[in-house]
Amino acid sequence: MSASKISTAGVAGALALAISGAALTTQTAHAADMEKCYGVSEAGKNDCAAGPGTTCAGSSVIDWQGNAWKLVPAGTCESIEVEGGRTGSLKALDRDLP
Repeated sequence: MSASKISTAGVAGALALAISGAALTTQTAHAADMEKCYGVSEAGKNDCAAGPGTTCAGSSVIDWQGNAWKLVPAGTCESIEVEGGRTGSLKALDRDLP
């Protein structure tokens, strides 16, 4: 392999690493501004966790399922209202379970 091919591969690898690192930093900063909020997602629209036996995102089967969460802006969860005058929770709820 010639020196120019090795050099080009090295530059491309370094560039790819820099780009992926920047994306990870952005995701981490974004996640720090968010919190898990239970009981506020419609059926099939949760971000993750929907109780035992479920996979993850999109696995809730009931609107406002208490053990399914959605990421919301930090500090807003407990002020989010859903049908019936109920609000979101920072902890899993025992309501609206399948």
